[in-house]
Amino acid sequence: MKICVHGAGAWGTALAVNAAGRHEVTLWARDAAQAEAIANVRENRRYLPGLALPPSLVVRAGDLREAQAGADLVIVATPMAALRQQLIALRGTRVPVAWLCKGVEPALGGDAASFGMLAHEIWAQVAPTLKAGVLSGPSFAQEVAEGRPTALVAASPHAEVRDALVDAFHGPALRVYANDDIVGVEVGGAVKNVLAIATGLCDGLALGLNARAALITRGLAEMTRFGLALGARAGTFMG
Repeated sequence: MKICVHGAGAWGTALAVNAAGRHEVTLWARDAAQAEAIANVRENRRYLPGLALPPSLVVRAGDLREAQAGADLVIVATPMAALRQQLIALRGTRVPVAWLCKGVEPALGGDAASFGMLAHEIWAQVAPTLKAGVLSGPSFAQEVAEGRPTALVAASPHAEVRDALVDAFHGPALRVYANDDIVGVEVGGAVKNVLAIATGLCDGLALGLNARAALITRGLAEMTRFGLALGARAGTFMG
């Protein structure tokens, strides 16, 4: 399989490194100087210092269409704020596309009265003909790059997108599970970070293990109710 990863941050680099041993992978960076530095030293010193890139991983900048020519799968590894422009640029792409970003898009135009969107809502608005989805889950980029055990979920209403993500990244250490509840997966991916921060505050205040357990339990219940209000399935949040 030929994979093009858009974005040479920590998460994009980690997945590119993880897949490079099994597939033909190109890591595209927006900044030409950054791409040249990574390619020359075979290390992303800014985001994953000390991790050597496999020799087979191609790092490049320049024309994005050229970089992804012939790709079987395109991965968007930019921050949420850049997803809209990335999806617009990908209009007309016929192969599966998946994004890695978690969270909510900043309100358009800085208007606090307008609600930010989840990634699938941006997709529906600007590039609805793309066969697309999300790769998400509780994970740290460094550990994925090092090949430590990790579980992720590939979510999309399109079976071919889920299958492509499983084929690309599922392996002995990185397990990828398929799910068609993209709303639930995106809400879980975004809100679990809020819950993680709250849990850290709980620990920092030395409130005890009972308080931490109550916070996580009630947090999961609230996360589930929020997801259900947006159209998700309850079972997704237990995963």
